[in-house]
Amino acid sequence: MRINSQIRAPKVRLIGEDGTQLGEKTIQEAIFLAREAGVDLVEIAPMAIPPVCKIIDYKKYKYLQSKKTKAVHKTGVLKEIKIRPKIGEHDLAVKIRHIIRFLEEKNKVKVLMQFFGREREHISVGGDIINRVLAEVSEYGQPDSPPRLMGNSINVILSPKK
Repeated sequence: MRINSQIRAPKVRLIGEDGTQLGEKTIQEAIFLAREAGVDLVEIAPMAIPPVCKIIDYKKYKYLQSKKTKAVHKTGVLKEIKIRPKIGEHDLAVKIRHIIRFLEEKNKVKVLMQFFGREREHISVGGDIINRVLAEVSEYGQPDSPPRLMGNSINVILSPKK
């Protein structure tokens, strides 16, 4: 991350402290405006043409970025629950309780319905069980995408509700 005089582009697209677009400026003008505001000029998107820079306090920006990455790691845990089409009622209820607990802990849950051998001929039974699971956990989480058949399994990833 480059700041102030480390930025080498002759022109930059400038964003003000409040998020307003200030247009294209020369690097000298941009640094002058940042110093006048008492903060730094930070290069946000170096690959853009011209690079995008923002007038912001660099230490505060760095702190907010680290806070965002920590939040992603906290909620980025993916738990996996495996189910078979011949699962018993009680076993299914236990799996659903586990899914609900994981969603309440703000974890994502991957529900995996596995088919072996001749079970593949009855994929609709597995689909019905997956739909039942989704209906029972709907108040705790929602699927990122509809259930998909991939090889010998039906997969669906559930995200916790906010």
